[in-house]
Amino acid sequence: MELIEALRTTGSIRHFTAEPVSDELLFAVLDDARFAPSGGNRQAWRVIVVRDLVRRRRVRDLYLDAWHDYVGHLLAGLIPFSPLASDEDRASALAQRSAAEALSRPDGFPEALDQVPVMLVICANLEVLSATDRDLDRYQLVGGASIYPFVWNILLVARERGLGGVMTTIATRNEGALRDALAIPPTYAVASVVALGHPSSRHTRLKRNPVETFTSVDSFDGPAYGAS
Repeated sequence: MELIEALRTTGSIRHFTAEPVSDELLFAVLDDARFAPSGGNRQAWRVIVVRDLVRRRRVRDLYLDAWHDYVGHLLAGLIPFSPLASDEDRASALAQRSAAEALSRPDGFPEALDQVPVMLVICANLEVLSATDRDLDRYQLVGGASIYPFVWNILLVARERGLGGVMTTIATRNEGALRDALAIPPTYAVASVVALGHPSSRHTRLKRNPVETFTSVDSFDGPAYGAS
């Protein structure tokens, strides 16, 4: 597959066929994905392939619990878990928790997460991350630059090899319980849960905002950048 085609068609896939993913195929995906860039080439990622049904169900339960909070934000008209949320916003989202739970359906992705063909939990080694925004008086973001390119590589390679998948961070809301469920040491953070499998529908062309809407010249409030 051509790179540009892959970039424009690799969307989030949450529904899969019953066809299993072989160990050989999954290994090949991870073997190619490992060439992602990372700060100092320290490759701070750690992948847990979750197979045990009890552990899978635990991850599902923790994901679903956080998902209800996510939906509660949406029902309250808020950006879920925004770093700039006020105490009032948080209270408004919490008030929608019961309504969010009522929207659950047995065949939904969160409710059936334990049944996905491949469940990966991606962790980040905090001991080797370079987080240059560590001491800034704002939400910390930069350290993820050494982890999420690897996660994205997993999805791109999966696409190339006939699979589909999704990267989700929702379960991280319950990171402490995830640590207990998967024996994750305290020096690691949970970066993402990735589901992979053979997609039940075809990949389609993605829609994104045009370049001019997010690129400016010389300053944040400068003129929009566009092709000459």
